[in-house]
Amino acid sequence: MPPTLASLIQHSALNLTVRAGEDRLGTPVRWAHASELADPVPYMEGGELLLVTATTLDAESPEAMRRYVRRLVDAGVAGLGFAVGVHYEDIPEALVEAARTAGLPLLEVPRRTPFLAISKAVSAAIAADQYRAVTAGFEAQRELTRAALAEGPTALLARLAGYVDGWAALYDTTGAVVAAAPEWAARRAARLTADVERLRERPAPASAVVGDADDRVELQSLGTGRRVRGALAVGTEAALGTAERYAVHSAIALLTLTTERSRALQTAEQRLGAAVLRMLLSGQPDHARSVAGELYGSLLDAPFRLLIAESAESASGSSTAGNSAVGASSGASAPGSASARGGTDAAANRPLRMLAEAVESAAARAGEAVLVVPDGEERLAVLAADGGAVVRAGAGYAAREAEEAGVVIGLSAPSGPIAAAGAYKQAEQALSVARRRGRALVEHEELAAGSILPLLADDAVRAFADGMLRALYEHDAKGRGDLVASLRAWLSRHGQWDAAAADLGVHRHTLRYRMRRVEEILGRSLDDPDVRMELWLALKTTTPPTPPGGLGPTASR
Repeated sequence: MPPTLASLIQHSALNLTVRAGEDRLGTPVRWAHASELADPVPYMEGGELLLVTATTLDAESPEAMRRYVRRLVDAGVAGLGFAVGVHYEDIPEALVEAARTAGLPLLEVPRRTPFLAISKAVSAAIAADQYRAVTAGFEAQRELTRAALAEGPTALLARLAGYVDGWAALYDTTGAVVAAAPEWAARRAARLTADVERLRERPAPASAVVGDADDRVELQSLGTGRRVRGALAVGTEAALGTAERYAVHSAIALLTLTTERSRALQTAEQRLGAAVLRMLLSGQPDHARSVAGELYGSLLDAPFRLLIAESAESASGSSTAGNSAVGASSGASAPGSASARGGTDAAANRPLRMLAEAVESAAARAGEAVLVVPDGEERLAVLAADGGAVVRAGAGYAAREAEEAGVVIGLSAPSGPIAAAGAYKQAEQALSVARRRGRALVEHEELAAGSILPLLADDAVRAFADGMLRALYEHDAKGRGDLVASLRAWLSRHGQWDAAAADLGVHRHTLRYRMRRVEEILGRSLDDPDVRMELWLALKTTTPPTPPGGLGPTASR
């Protein structure tokens, strides 16, 4: 710890005597400074031991000494050293009383003790304290390094918490708590998620102090360059000292090394991930397993799902990125930019990058393998175990944040490696439906269990249907028959004349006449199954026009 007034008094070579402020001798001394100015405060920083001989002071005036001492106390001076035997044989009582009243430590400096000796003693004590801090910091660095190499981040956090006499927590890129020490600190750390997210928005390295005087927490980002790979939280009751600061900086460096991979390794994994996906989509699962080795664990041997995500901005148009990813199955090339297990820098689109980080973090916490392949800046493909944490994380991200973040997601049904290309097609189809319906997430299994009609609910289909049926609606609007209702009844009864006529309450010959009029007006034959199909879908997707002055009939949508 730094020198204090008490340690200077105990210094045998200085022979200092306490004349006032005995209860404040534990005050740290930042420096010793001699000044004979009547008002030295403008030149003080606080924490100094001020040394005087009272050459310019009216030391015997109680009022002058009260003002002088009050200014020193307000400036944060640690203490006042008064040299006796120079201008005064003893410290004037006015000064002693003023110091005692204000609570300012007053030390008597004997004539044989030069001010320089006091300055040297303070300087030597400060240097010794700094040396001890540096030595302790290096020792902490060695201990933290051994813990990180032998047992991982959790052990490192436990050692760090002991060094700072507080707690420590590690966050991943999504702001979730990965590990904490002691265990109770996980709950405290979880309450800082919003602060971690704000820190993540700033380029690394970044730091912030949150909490209050009794619960002070320092947040430090982890990562190199502009990418934040995580965050470290250190909670203490007071500001960190020099030794503790060294320990925290060492922990930041070690945790950054564990979360930040070399660019060469990242590039290799990007290429490997692209190659593995290309082989899967080309119907070569055995080659994909051979290339992947143990990198993805059993992911390529168990049922998995394919998740395809696009940024909402790019999804407004027709995307072709996914077609390229189908690889040899469609005659096109696979993605030229890909990553695996966290190499998501290729996805420069921030919402997609956040989604990639969410599923990768979920996989890391659950100990699951995941294959993440960005395709340019507007599309992301994720291959993850069916029912695993990654799929749940992707669905949860979509449900909570994707719509606001601007991401649209399609999820395939469970599939095996041999049918990866089909799973990709399913994910693309689900993605297309999600875009049409304005939803953040659609699973392919929903499409098989639902109706085809919602898939046709876009402006192009409605415009086609309106144009096809407009002549019939105009005919009926003039009061010349009920051709639209008759057509709907006839089609709903699959062309059965008697049943359709009974539904309408007309004779079957009347219905036959109406269907001939429909053919004449449309110029198309109802014997053609394609015409019947188009007419039925048109009836299901349009609303008849409302005639002037009244309410028109309403068709089902």
